[in-house]
Amino acid sequence: MTLSVPTAERAHRSVYASATPMGKRRASGRAARGRVPRRRLGDWDPATRGHDALETVLAQNETRVPDLVPIRMSRMSASPWTYFRGAAAVMAADLAAAPHTGIDVQLCGDAHVLNFGLWATPERQLSFDLRDFDETVRGPFEWDLKRYLASLVVLAHDSGLDDRIAVAAVRAASQAYRARIAQYATADELTIWYDVITSDELLELFAPEEQEQMSVRLTKRARRRTSAGAARKLTHVVDGQLRIVDDPPTRVHISEIVPGDRTAELAAETLQAYHDSLPFERRQLLDRFTLVDVVRQVVGVGSVGMQVYLVLLQGRNGKEPLFLQIKQAGPSVYEQFLGPSPYPGHGQRVIRGKRLIQAASDIFLGWTSVRGFDFYVRQFRDMKVIPNGELISPHLVPFAERCAHVLARSHARTGDATAIAGYIGKRRRFDEAVVEFAVAYADQTAHDHQELVAAIAAGVVAV
Repeated sequence: MTLSVPTAERAHRSVYASATPMGKRRASGRAARGRVPRRRLGDWDPATRGHDALETVLAQNETRVPDLVPIRMSRMSASPWTYFRGAAAVMAADLAAAPHTGIDVQLCGDAHVLNFGLWATPERQLSFDLRDFDETVRGPFEWDLKRYLASLVVLAHDSGLDDRIAVAAVRAASQAYRARIAQYATADELTIWYDVITSDELLELFAPEEQEQMSVRLTKRARRRTSAGAARKLTHVVDGQLRIVDDPPTRVHISEIVPGDRTAELAAETLQAYHDSLPFERRQLLDRFTLVDVVRQVVGVGSVGMQVYLVLLQGRNGKEPLFLQIKQAGPSVYEQFLGPSPYPGHGQRVIRGKRLIQAASDIFLGWTSVRGFDFYVRQFRDMKVIPNGELISPHLVPFAERCAHVLARSHARTGDATAIAGYIGKRRRFDEAVVEFAVAYADQTAHDHQELVAAIAAGVVAV
């Protein structure tokens, strides 16, 4: 039976279009070693970059909200780690400067170690998964893996950990990825698709006597990070109406400081267009809520300067809050090297990639384009628990293995695990090469960060 596939989906169809024998798929992976020998994955030569890192960072500012750009520069300059988080465009250019395997998956695009976290499934269970998809696009599997492994070294240095621990974390993550890919290479497709990594696997990071206490803490924190929890913390009553509390520059009512601003009108227009993109049953659910308030929001490091709005709605009983986040989506930093996304809008690109990669996703995910801008919409927080460096640094090696499991699962869902396994092989040649790259690129990140700090000190870049 031949299925009719929408145009935007055809880029993904080739992986599953025919029942290619496993031996041929594995052989195609081994053949990719001719394009990129595994030892070459460890190569890093700044002389081959073909771009200036500072210029690449500053070029992104041209499409961002001008008054927020100095905040972005300030956050990126804080440390090599915050620089790394905001410099996905720099690494994309660096990765593209070298040959790649051509074994494509749906890239997360920014798979650094703190972009893995806990999410609520629609059944309100906590799963451990990737969480940021602004840069998602189809591309070579090793690009995700290299960014992830380099992030382990950068974070380890930022946390004051010994170099031996950084290298041990990278090596353990590479071995875990290789082992999981080997398992997925022989697994049934539905087995891969239904594989969910739960919060219980994270609890195994802790000593047995600590696990019960950490389980209680995780559950309490997740329950607080809901729309009801956000309402208790972020709202107050003004003239009988629930309003979001200003906290400049993180949250601000633009209409109160910019005469004639039409932020609320834009939010309402965006919500209506987003509403029409939802499945029927989700539209029915959203129709039970009414728009109450909207603020501009500053989030993360790499996203600072993009248009982001926090929207408060209330259920028809007048007591149930719902927070949605409307976030502008621009082109992926990889598109200039891999070609444009097949989707008509970047909000759709982000949400389609998210749904492909995550084992379970937010029920309110959607996208729209309004007034020439692409947006995607999601619940705010939604029981999201994001680990921080202070929490995971004492457990970096086992945490790195859990993240590698997630990354392997995402690549197996959206690519050909058998071909990836054929390329990687069973020995440690692959592991040693990517360890070498991760250490070298972490050093490059520290150098690039210092270049930004020097530009700020010289008055070239405003903060």
